[in-house]
Amino acid sequence: MFKLSDFDFDLPAELIAQTALPERSASRLLEVTNSRDRAQLAQFVDRRFSELPECIAPGDLLVFNDTKVLKARFFGQKASGGKIEVLVERLTGARTALAQIRASKSPSPGTTLRLADAFDVTVGERVEPFYTLHFPDDCLTLIEQYGRLPLPPYITHDADSTDETRYQTVFAQTPGAVAAPTAGLHFDDAMLAKLDAMGVERATLTLHVGAGTFQPVRVENIDEHKMHSEWYQLPQSLVDKIAAARARGSRVIAVGTTSMRALEAAARDAEREGRALAATSAETDIFITPGYKFRVVDRLVTNFHLPKSTLLMLVSAFAGIETIRAAYRHAIEERYRFFSYGDAMLLTRTADALNA
Repeated sequence: MFKLSDFDFDLPAELIAQTALPERSASRLLEVTNSRDRAQLAQFVDRRFSELPECIAPGDLLVFNDTKVLKARFFGQKASGGKIEVLVERLTGARTALAQIRASKSPSPGTTLRLADAFDVTVGERVEPFYTLHFPDDCLTLIEQYGRLPLPPYITHDADSTDETRYQTVFAQTPGAVAAPTAGLHFDDAMLAKLDAMGVERATLTLHVGAGTFQPVRVENIDEHKMHSEWYQLPQSLVDKIAAARARGSRVIAVGTTSMRALEAAARDAEREGRALAATSAETDIFITPGYKFRVVDRLVTNFHLPKSTLLMLVSAFAGIETIRAAYRHAIEERYRFFSYGDAMLLTRTADALNA
């Protein structure tokens, strides 16, 4: 059994990327290749992200998350004048949303909150750990007009116009996330065109990343940790492309842990129900830790993750815990940039993680 402390590491603060590079594909890429001989260590190749097409074969399928980050952060006040901070977690209707609220005292149902000095919302029922908020008009319109981009807590500056562009992927299409699928931030239109010209297949799904992606694990026994659920959707076009890739012997490559979680959640649920992978729209709180057997994904493009995080556990399950430990040591020694605006890795699933 793995413990929380098994996923800890020391990271120099200066390696936490605070801003995006001027060009998306100018970031670095650590290609990690597992040895078929378990006695041998993984191999590391230091690349530029612009070299990713050299690592992918024609016919391989890249799966992207097309979620779009909402301007979900608001500052405001109660009727009493007390200051509050609101982070919209998800939209639940045209005029309702779930949100986190920071206040000196938790607001009661029926309380009116003034947001961005522009409009009032009413607090509804508590849906732990969130509050239901009732908006006076269309949620999405008000959020995009008056909200602020919710940068991760380890980025110390307030979001500016550059962040509003660079903390979205170039293929973002479906509004609903409060955090970006950050592996996708490295792709620009020129790279996508190059991959298309090579004969690499592309497909999209949607998983609306929630604030729970930053939720710390607070228990030493990681089996006791409970993930927040997130909404995802797999279209039939993606299911068809996965089947075609399998039929021709090509690899399925998830761009980001959010794409990974949606694919594996859908495949796991289909297997439990004795059916083939199919188009679906559902909630998932899947928690992938070492020992998990992957059903769909062969390779993973991902950023470097926080110590003791569920995402570090996921990549450890996928590539092997010792491989990830060695890769992170290498990345720190070589001064890679970490977290959302940082550099990327290309991982291959270890044979031990295959659901044969």
